[in-house]
Amino acid sequence: MARILVTSPLPDGAFDPLAGHELTTAEPGQSLTTEEIAEASRDIDAIVCQLKDKISEAVFTAAPRLKVVATVSVGYDNVDVGAATRAGVAVCHTPGVLDDTVADLAFALILSASRLLSESERDLRAGGWTGARFDGYLGRDVHGATLGLVGYGRVARAVARRAEGFSMRVLHHARRPTGFEGAVSELDDLLAMADVVSLHVPLTDDTRHLIDARRIGLMKPTAVLVNTSRGPVVDEEALAAALESGRLFAAGLDVYENEPAVPPRLVAAPRTVLLPHVGSATFATRLAMARLATTGAAEVLAGRRPPNTVNPEVLDN
Repeated sequence: MARILVTSPLPDGAFDPLAGHELTTAEPGQSLTTEEIAEASRDIDAIVCQLKDKISEAVFTAAPRLKVVATVSVGYDNVDVGAATRAGVAVCHTPGVLDDTVADLAFALILSASRLLSESERDLRAGGWTGARFDGYLGRDVHGATLGLVGYGRVARAVARRAEGFSMRVLHHARRPTGFEGAVSELDDLLAMADVVSLHVPLTDDTRHLIDARRIGLMKPTAVLVNTSRGPVVDEEALAAALESGRLFAAGLDVYENEPAVPPRLVAAPRTVLLPHVGSATFATRLAMARLATTGAAEVLAGRRPPNTVNPEVLDN
């Protein structure tokens, strides 16, 4: 029987794959610091964590028995994978099970930001709506517009399928040739052509502030920027400045650089739809993510090699 640290409560049924193991679970609402995770992991065999949990080298140093870290997220930039690999610890994540749910949310942001839905709803709720105006709350059409996808993985392709229903022209840019119709080799060219830009890239050194002031300046002043990938992909100050000046029409964001903090300037910026990182937040998807993570942990503890392992080479020994 292995000992497993679960940093946050998970839905009913999520722990079924770990039956027979001893679980230590944080209290509801409790958020463990890296130091607290390291201290709690000294005699732990596995950690099941979430994106908000920073699993740094200090955790691996403090946990000599640790065999696997399973993060309930697709992205795994919260885990120092290099340190895990050096320590011989497998890292598992949850790809595949949330693609359509996140794509739904991304397209909801495309619609909401383009049509100024948050701005008009705020006015109505605050009593500022005095009746229909022919020139009021004028947004941008989504149907027939050009959608530029930055990154062309599973979620981006799911967004592209939804865009077809709106008769959108879909273009995409990726690090490597995709072989699909609509590929644009240069990101700068894609940004200049798109009416809506939707971001679907992982967070790496190369993608941090990928969308900066210069690249925002390449976009049409009528364009909409949507981000459901990782917050640091966008320079938030540059985005806020562009929205304030009217250099960019609107933005829809579900992720931020220093979550849960959102820059006050961005909160106050006009024509924004700001969501609290809810891209995968449906009952079914969150349960599927949790079960995939716990299954990965159980498989590693049983000496097997789950397909959702980020660093499978550690399991070759």
